[in-house]
Amino acid sequence: MKKINFGIRLAPAILALSFLLSATQVQSADFGIEDLGNGIYVHHGAHLDIDTGYQGDICNLSFVVGSRGVAVIDTGGSLKVGKQLRAAIKAVTPLPILYVINTHVHPDHIFGNAAFVQDKPVFVGHAKLGDTMQLRQEVYNKLNVKYLGADAVGSDMVKPSLVVSTGSKLDLGDRSLQFTTYVSAHTVTDISVIDSKTRTLFTGDLLFIERTPVIESDIKGLIAAIDSLKSSQVSQVVPGHGPFTKDWIVALNNERLYLDTLLTDIRANIKNGVSMEKTMETAAASEKNKWLLFDVANRRNVNTIYPILEWE
Repeated sequence: MKKINFGIRLAPAILALSFLLSATQVQSADFGIEDLGNGIYVHHGAHLDIDTGYQGDICNLSFVVGSRGVAVIDTGGSLKVGKQLRAAIKAVTPLPILYVINTHVHPDHIFGNAAFVQDKPVFVGHAKLGDTMQLRQEVYNKLNVKYLGADAVGSDMVKPSLVVSTGSKLDLGDRSLQFTTYVSAHTVTDISVIDSKTRTLFTGDLLFIERTPVIESDIKGLIAAIDSLKSSQVSQVVPGHGPFTKDWIVALNNERLYLDTLLTDIRANIKNGVSMEKTMETAAASEKNKWLLFDVANRRNVNTIYPILEWE
């Protein structure tokens, strides 16, 4: 299998692991990039929780190289991570960075934008992304200082200069990127992206693989989004968190099962007068061993969903 090394000596464990992976591994210092072929590259963030080891690099960051230039899809949780991503892109191609796309508003996906301002790209997002960024800017900045310390410096929030709607396309020359927007699912700012050349779907946090899914906005809307994603005409999927997959229907079904179980259990507990605190300990317990970071993420999900479902 082909390996690309930009003058960096890889640790033996990384070299051994690379032979087990189906896609090429591009290693730039400690910032690994997975080459999925035909101009699709992904950096996989670590499965760390914000309270137990967050360092701004926990989600998938991708870029697509076309004949005209590059589109970046999510940029990381800090200027530092964004700079690492930008350096990795420049090591792959001299083509200009034309677009920086944010799949939604969460800080682990957006604060690396600041590293790309010098490239003067078009920053792209959901119609609600700019306003939502503005509303959360103070809170997110405080969280960055709390969890990132010195690495929070310079991690300025960069809002979209272009908003997209379902069916919108961006031209990269030999390929285009097509968007779908969602009203309320993981957040109220979600978009997904399909690359026309490889039929690769970038879901943002509408899909989690391995790591427990997170719901900020509407569990029923997220379930509906998952069902709509199943009809996508694609060959592979890059989720918001976790490995890329060609078995993407299975991955979507796994997430839907967790969400269905969580929804059913919370509704049953509300009907039976079980408190939210108790529900945090029991809801979706049958799914616990299938997901990483389950205890903390599942409790947060119950905390979000329970009060809403009380008013059904």
